[in-house]
Amino acid sequence: MLRLLLATFLAVASASAARDSQAQAADSSGAGVPAWLAAIPPRSWAVDTVATELETLHHQGSYLRYRMRIVDAKGDRVRDVLESEDGTVARLILKNGRPLTEEEDKAERHRLNDMLQSPSEYYKHVKDDSSGRKIADSLMRLVPDAMIFTYVPGQPQTGMNPDMTEVVSDYTPNPQFHPPTTAAEALKGLKGRAWVDAKTRHLVRMEGTIFQGVNFGWGVLAHIYPGGKLALDQADAGNGRWIFTHFSEQISVRALMVKTLNINTTVDASNFQSVSPMKYQDAIRLLLNTPLPTH
Repeated sequence: MLRLLLATFLAVASASAARDSQAQAADSSGAGVPAWLAAIPPRSWAVDTVATELETLHHQGSYLRYRMRIVDAKGDRVRDVLESEDGTVARLILKNGRPLTEEEDKAERHRLNDMLQSPSEYYKHVKDDSSGRKIADSLMRLVPDAMIFTYVPGQPQTGMNPDMTEVVSDYTPNPQFHPPTTAAEALKGLKGRAWVDAKTRHLVRMEGTIFQGVNFGWGVLAHIYPGGKLALDQADAGNGRWIFTHFSEQISVRALMVKTLNINTTVDASNFQSVSPMKYQDAIRLLLNTPLPTH
């Protein structure tokens, strides 16, 4: 989940790029851009959008249950995901397009029951997830200074919501930006396009390309090769709570100067339901007491 959080950060960061682009559009790529956009001070758009997306990242007081489908080198898995007051829990419910076998279900139940019996194991998972969120949080705040933004002429809409007006901008790294942390190096190699809901300031869609290689720790820790692609879609899951509905990445990474990993992953979320606050133990019991799908 850490990799997903960081990649999602890059997408969410694009949302603030969309807002910061608007005043700059008066000087570059202004053709076909509504005047009311160009009149808005860029810094206020960037700051406001970062604040909105930070709320999305932490979703205080809002809890959802949904299905998450992950397709990657390990196969095709669907999980029943439930957000609790302590963090997220999930149960595998489908594998490679079929119901779980008896042995697979037994193993999944054993894993979840272990979390009930050993809270330390669960909170270790929560700590890892929290670390990823802190990194994403800190990086998002850098975006208004890290990118240069321009309007897309004609403002082509995604069409995902006919009642929504989207602000569309392209973004590229700011050559004057000096990453203050190793993680922030990722901003130097990303460019792309973002669509933002002009009313709520939420990211609707992001498309990104790793257009140049990026080193982490002078290439000793990792190197991201150019040519990678990222995409993310978000939507209102109800009651103003925005969440990703689709995420995809195709990137190549060399880790610790040894092994190159070719990552090709898609993640889709659906069937959103608002749920009442509950402790993680109650969330696990609810998952375990839910009948598995038969197809």
